[in-house]
Amino acid sequence: MFKKILLATDGSEHALRATEKAIEIAKCDPNTVVHIVYVIDSSKSDVLNNWNTIGAQEKRKEKIKPTEEKVKAAEIKYEVEFLRGEPGPTIVKHANDNQFEMVVLGSRGRNRLQELVLGSVSHKVAKRANCAVLIIK
Repeated sequence: MFKKILLATDGSEHALRATEKAIEIAKCDPNTVVHIVYVIDSSKSDVLNNWNTIGAQEKRKEKIKPTEEKVKAAEIKYEVEFLRGEPGPTIVKHANDNQFEMVVLGSRGRNRLQELVLGSVSHKVAKRANCAVLIIK
């Protein structure tokens, strides 16, 4: 069915539930590859909070570790990618530029204040991606 799935994660509970759905879909076709994507927010606050590059990389790997472990345990082919930028537009650009067939992501992420002020990442992706988008609550 879907052979190329983009799974956006930030380590939140919603993202972990999205992982379970992506696995369920990927199991329908043994040729499916799930691309686990974590967007490094290049805003000033992320740079200030993570000035230690090695420490920041380790924190990011820890955030996606549960997602990666679930996909690996399900014996699904996968790749992990770290992208830089504002999460919504970066996910959309990556999905559109790389011709993904589906994007799977949680309805809410880690930073709820930003969601209230700027709009949710999932809403931005749903509006602008050129493929199917599955948003998990």
